[in-house]
Amino acid sequence: MATLLCNERGVKLTAARRQVLELLWESGCPTGAYELIETLQQRNARPVNPPTVYRALEFLITQGFVHKLESRNAYVVCIHPDRRHACIFFICADCGVSAELEDERVADLIDEDANDRLGFHVTGRVVEVQGTCRQCTPAEP
Repeated sequence: MATLLCNERGVKLTAARRQVLELLWESGCPTGAYELIETLQQRNARPVNPPTVYRALEFLITQGFVHKLESRNAYVVCIHPDRRHACIFFICADCGVSAELEDERVADLIDEDANDRLGFHVTGRVVEVQGTCRQCTPAEP
């Protein structure tokens, strides 16, 4: 899907960008840039220049393929890369797994409250909720 979307948008999904995106897909959980660099170095059996990975991540974020989780300084793939959307991320404090939930209502409420109550014009938002996922929550007796 990423290749198709890049072609439609007139941008190039280079080999480095593709590799970073594939690693994030394979990981399935928030992954830091240096973890990506280490994995790429192991797979490619050669050194990887950190700025290359950071540039790839910036491109993937700009194109909507990846989100940055600010609280973890880590990256996750977007489950809706074909459109711009407002996301809420739920991050398990125990196992580190994250789940993305699309909800425009929350974004609208944030934007309206920021404007109406504070006179603040929102240009971007990151909503992250910390807690415990279903797998890590003890079963009720």
